[in-house]
Amino acid sequence: MTVGLIPGSFDPFHNGHLEVVERAALIFDEIVVAAIRNPQKSEALFDLDERREMIAESCAHIANVRIVSIATLLVNVARDVQATAIVKGLRAVSDFESELQMAQMNRSLSGVETLFIPTSSTHSFIASKLLREVTRYGGDVSAFVPAPVIARLREKSFGDDE
Repeated sequence: MTVGLIPGSFDPFHNGHLEVVERAALIFDEIVVAAIRNPQKSEALFDLDERREMIAESCAHIANVRIVSIATLLVNVARDVQATAIVKGLRAVSDFESELQMAQMNRSLSGVETLFIPTSSTHSFIASKLLREVTRYGGDVSAFVPAPVIARLREKSFGDDE
């Protein structure tokens, strides 16, 4: 059985993420989407449980997807879920530069290969950081996120940041 592991902070999960999951689900027998707590990123808008729930709701139409949340090395998770490959979405060349370095480190640590899936041009500009910022200032991001995510974003209250 082939298992694709798709890691990310997914804060929030958006249509570019969903596209990568849907496409990878056609390649692998099982997809494990792993929401991670990334200490290198700014404070999370959603906690890991909320992110896991949003991903599960957004991917409910994909039969071979399983959702986990992690706070450990990705290669440990890859071993635990018996991943055939780590799957990463790429939006632009700048993504490739950092993802290549991580892929090489992961392969050196565990032998697990990384498969890159480029997002379509309709999703290439979407970034969770931008979605958080637009939402924080009252903008409408409903065209860029699955329905379960927009509902959760609307539940969040954003105070006036001065």
